[in-house]
Amino acid sequence: MSDSSEQVYLAVDLGAESGRVLAGRLGPGGVTLTEIHRFSNGAVQTASGLRWDFTKLWEEIQRGLKLAAKQWGEHIVSIGVDTWGVDYGFIGADGRLIEEPHHYRDSRSEGMQEQAFSKASRRDIYEITGIQFLPFNTIYQLLADVHAGSSAYRDAKHMLMIPDLINYRLTGRVCNEVTNASTSQLLDARTRRWSEPLIKQLGIRADLFCDLVSSGETIGTITPELAKQTGLSPGVSVVAIGSHDTASAVAGVPGVGDGWAYLSSGTWSLLGVELQEPVIDDASYGHDFTNEAGVINSVRLLKNIGGLWLLQECRRQWDREGQSYTYADLTRMAEQAPAFARVIDPDDPSFAAPGDMPSRINAYLEASGQSQCDDPAIVARTILESLALRYRKVLNTLEALAGSKINTLHIVGGGTQNHLLNQFTANATGRRVVAGPIEATALGNLLVQMIAQKQIQDLAAGRAMIGMGKDIETFMPADTEAWSAHARAQSA
Repeated sequence: MSDSSEQVYLAVDLGAESGRVLAGRLGPGGVTLTEIHRFSNGAVQTASGLRWDFTKLWEEIQRGLKLAAKQWGEHIVSIGVDTWGVDYGFIGADGRLIEEPHHYRDSRSEGMQEQAFSKASRRDIYEITGIQFLPFNTIYQLLADVHAGSSAYRDAKHMLMIPDLINYRLTGRVCNEVTNASTSQLLDARTRRWSEPLIKQLGIRADLFCDLVSSGETIGTITPELAKQTGLSPGVSVVAIGSHDTASAVAGVPGVGDGWAYLSSGTWSLLGVELQEPVIDDASYGHDFTNEAGVINSVRLLKNIGGLWLLQECRRQWDREGQSYTYADLTRMAEQAPAFARVIDPDDPSFAAPGDMPSRINAYLEASGQSQCDDPAIVARTILESLALRYRKVLNTLEALAGSKINTLHIVGGGTQNHLLNQFTANATGRRVVAGPIEATALGNLLVQMIAQKQIQDLAAGRAMIGMGKDIETFMPADTEAWSAHARAQSA
């Protein structure tokens, strides 16, 4: 390995609520992270639906790159971009973004699954893609464009997913990165190529889809214009990392050997295992598990679970009503609330859209024969307990699908800061929980860049370094019989 002390890597990491530009350096103690710029993100309600403000996001990214250039200068060697999945924008013949991208929680894709299944059977779609059926997958959003006669769809030259749009702005190259492309439900899970037969069968324009690049490939160098605007050196590379943020988060899991699963905990909870081949069979189809592409040709067999979105939306509603709580406040309140007072299904479709979450939880409770509740402490505990119980069920199914015993669950991402949920998860699953790092997504992004630049040998070496970090905490199961009894009662 060459000396890495003067080499700086930049991670652009966009989430549903915020975005960051971070710098990473490799030293004797592992990867050192420096947050350069943080900015807000979120859905914007427009006359034409719920959208992302990509113009603002790009301005904030450029601001972060300028700050990085000012601090690190010619030591910056590459940039990697990760974001959420499924969403996309259209590029016109003039190379410009035609309109701001739709947000996956927009209602326009309602009914589009039925449209898809009228052209290709549900089982056939799964057999090709191995992807969980979520109503906002790219496949259904594109069908919504077709169904609505969208002028942006008609006039587009390229369809670029969100990280691809950023990479295009950085380098001028149009391409689709594989891990994010796999969330579209239009990628062949076995070949890791666009499924042209499926695209044709659905009546979607095949010419919109671009060449695919895999993690570790260099997309290009930044454009001369961007170098001039930001002060970055013209030779800075843009590397294809796991551009789906979960792919990068899994790359940043400090798992060693066999027998571990991961839970990327945040707005969404993504619970799965890392494999070398997809699992596409009657059982995985029946349980609706997804086979998303991972970094270094791996497969992420996982389940998307509602996640802390429910608590986030409750907090926003309570704030609108004049009851302001921090997440730490809500966790402390939940810890003191009575156990197992109520239970919800975090994946119930009624919880998917933004809005008054406490009212929707109460509607769910009433419909399921439980008493309604307006106490934020009990609502918060109900959410956390329900998530832990859902993790238990999914983990047990995952173990059967993968055909191997899972002894340790690694929780990474922002949700690791909720120690009560970590402990509930250990209790409910009966497994050792290792929480951390919080910054797994950024670290996974940076590790792939460092592998591409031959600063570290492989992902195993990078994960070993992460595992020695100080922000790793272990939670052992407790009260397992009480949790098991409650789980049995719910499934009866």
